[in-house]
Amino acid sequence: MIINKIKIFLLLFLLYGSIILPQSFTASIDNNKVGINDRFQVSFTFTGTDINGVKNYSSPPFQHFLVLSGPNQSTNMEIINSTVSASRTFSYYLQAKATGKFNIESASIEYDGKTYKTNPISIEVVAGSTRPNNNGSSSQQPVITQKDIGDNLFVKATADKQRVYLGEPVTVTYKLYTRLNIASQMSVNKLPQYNGFWAEELTTPNNITFSTEVANGKQYRVGILKKVCLFPSQTGELSVTPFELNVPVQIQNRKRSGNIFDDFFNDPFFDMGRTVNYDAKSNTLKVKVIPLPDKNVPDSFNGAVGSFTLNSSIDKTTVKANDPISIKLNISGTGNIKLIDAPEIKLPTGFDKYEPKVSEQVNRTGNISGTKKIEYLVIPRISGKREIPPIKFSYFDLNKNSYVTLETKPFDLNVERMSESSNFASNSKEDVKLLGDDIRYIKTSTNVEKQGGILVYKVGFWVAAGFPLLLLAGLVTFKKRNDKLLSNAQLLKYQKAQKIARNRLKVAKNLLQEKNQTAFYSEISLALYGYLEDKLDIPKSEFSLEEAVSRLKQSNVNDSVIDDLKQTAEKCEYIRFAPQKDGLAAMNEIYNQSANIIIEIEKSISTMRKSLV
Repeated sequence: MIINKIKIFLLLFLLYGSIILPQSFTASIDNNKVGINDRFQVSFTFTGTDINGVKNYSSPPFQHFLVLSGPNQSTNMEIINSTVSASRTFSYYLQAKATGKFNIESASIEYDGKTYKTNPISIEVVAGSTRPNNNGSSSQQPVITQKDIGDNLFVKATADKQRVYLGEPVTVTYKLYTRLNIASQMSVNKLPQYNGFWAEELTTPNNITFSTEVANGKQYRVGILKKVCLFPSQTGELSVTPFELNVPVQIQNRKRSGNIFDDFFNDPFFDMGRTVNYDAKSNTLKVKVIPLPDKNVPDSFNGAVGSFTLNSSIDKTTVKANDPISIKLNISGTGNIKLIDAPEIKLPTGFDKYEPKVSEQVNRTGNISGTKKIEYLVIPRISGKREIPPIKFSYFDLNKNSYVTLETKPFDLNVERMSESSNFASNSKEDVKLLGDDIRYIKTSTNVEKQGGILVYKVGFWVAAGFPLLLLAGLVTFKKRNDKLLSNAQLLKYQKAQKIARNRLKVAKNLLQEKNQTAFYSEISLALYGYLEDKLDIPKSEFSLEEAVSRLKQSNVNDSVIDDLKQTAEKCEYIRFAPQKDGLAAMNEIYNQSANIIIEIEKSISTMRKSLV
């Protein structure tokens, strides 16, 4: 009887223990004393009855160590006497950067609304190695160094030209060379910087297609990561910084020696190996940029380099005075289309002109080509036979190695006098009539009654006298402001920056609804960069995100807004390398964030207009 009670007590105790099994998060290391040449393993293990609720794992910084592999995750579950015990382990293979005593700081993880942290681990790093040479061990994992991976996987940047003229396009191609298996999606660590260049991203497939190439006597699988066309905006030796990429490499485990069964299970189908994260970094490119020839430079040359054609049209050649005329100009060809300024149009006396409307269509497949459309609005004020001189456009032809000037035909106009009805009201029978040449009939009868009182003391007199003066002052102020705006291109761009960005965001909204990720992120980039160019008065040829950030800081824009801007710009660039599965949600977030960024910048730099005016 007593024995049965003891058994029942022990059973209840075990059941109680399984119910209140505590959660724990611990750190472990395979050796607290290692040599600087040794690779060692650090593990962070969460243990409990249920690990499905584990989230937000955060690793230590490992600032004194090289991460050769990790985090490698493994899960273990045991059921002993109806008691469930589970664990999830995050492990790393590390190598020390220097000798000395160091601490591996705490890792953290969240479970059931609580945050768990491991205790720091002390480790001593000594010179040489503390481990004996164990060539006979068959269970030890193979030691894979960063150099081993680097010899078989790298990113190479190449330029189609090393010496170019100012404004001449240079195509830079980034290729991934690998003899290893890539485990999963790559991610961008750092994009290259194109200081001194205007950059145009060329169209490449979203999915990398590999081909075979031989480099340094070895055969590699090669895929194009990125292609960009660069237009130098300054002379001298310019540098393109490296493109940095994180590549998860799959490494097979060491083969076991023994019998035929081991050889069977060492087949790659059964042995998925482990993943090593490798940071690949391309080479730095150097490009020598020389100035354009300074002899025989046409007056109409404004920096265009390439090969172009010129077409023009006018909507009408017979027009009444004060009616608008539209002159359209199309510049097509290959070269720096976006950097071409609208040619100057010279008008005869008696014409008004307005800021031209400019649009462009750019083809980014292969070389940069396209068409820039320019529409001039002019208004003749004086009637008669008038001629608008030819419009000239000059560019530097790279094939001919000389300047070429294109020009339109002159435009002959017949400006007719305005009709009388448009200037003067028609006379009625009761109007005063002319008698002879200069004698007018004077009416002797009148129905006008004499009003009493002094006129200047009446409110109506001052209202009637003051209103035209106020209206005239308002019109003069508006005219001066409008003329100043039209004559100041910088101020005009400043004024229109938000409107243009808003129109681009509308286009992006339509692309979002169509779920066109690539075009959507491209349009968001254009909206942000175009807005910053106009608002901060940065020429296209000199624009870079770093320059925009610098000017925003000078304008006391909030750091959080600048951080959001950089994050959004980077996401738009990275999307091709890591397409989102939940693309619609991510696109909505980017769209709202971009709109908020523009609104916040508008608020912060509203005082800039005063300095421009």
